[in-house]
Amino acid sequence: MAELPIPGMSQRDRAVERPRRREYSDRSARARPRDESRAGLGVTCSSEYFRQWQAPGSDSCTPSMRHGYPIPDPRCPPGGSDRSVTPNTLRDPQWRTRCIRNCETSEQEKHVAYSWYGIQKPRGNSGGNQICELDHLVPLELGGADGMGNIWPECGPNATLLKDRYFKIKDRVENYLANEVRAGRLPLSSAQHGIAADWTQYLSEANRYCDSGGRC
Repeated sequence: MAELPIPGMSQRDRAVERPRRREYSDRSARARPRDESRAGLGVTCSSEYFRQWQAPGSDSCTPSMRHGYPIPDPRCPPGGSDRSVTPNTLRDPQWRTRCIRNCETSEQEKHVAYSWYGIQKPRGNSGGNQICELDHLVPLELGGADGMGNIWPECGPNATLLKDRYFKIKDRVENYLANEVRAGRLPLSSAQHGIAADWTQYLSEANRYCDSGGRC
């Protein structure tokens, strides 16, 4: 993401942010205790990643561009899902992404993903000044995992309105795919694996969905 004026990390930053390298299995055992809303929906807050992976070191991941938008290095992360979230879960009126948001890894723990891509966490990164989002590659509204194997920093571009930043554009795709799954037109697993492989492949359909009055 060369266009971002985000400074490189200092040696001190690297020492603080450098993750402890360890192997991740395809099923995480780090799930936090369920809250009442999760329990009522039968959601367990656990992660299965699409392949086995190892937490990367600092500066070891590089995004690529598809259709003019960034997609993460396929190693960082591979993406994954919470298998306890089903299409019926997504159709339940009680379902909210907060049921599993930060249930397995805290917001602070997710910040290590910046170091994987050699990005210093932006200051004042909120509201109209938000440049980066620690994004769930497979979104929570599609039953995405909350573990680190599904987190990447989606940043930029600066010289646009907030609504046109990359993470906001990806939100359109997430909303479109969630609508397709709830309507029974797309299998949940297909949506999860498809968005993890290349979220930009759905941009045309997502834009038409938004233009026709979809939730965007």
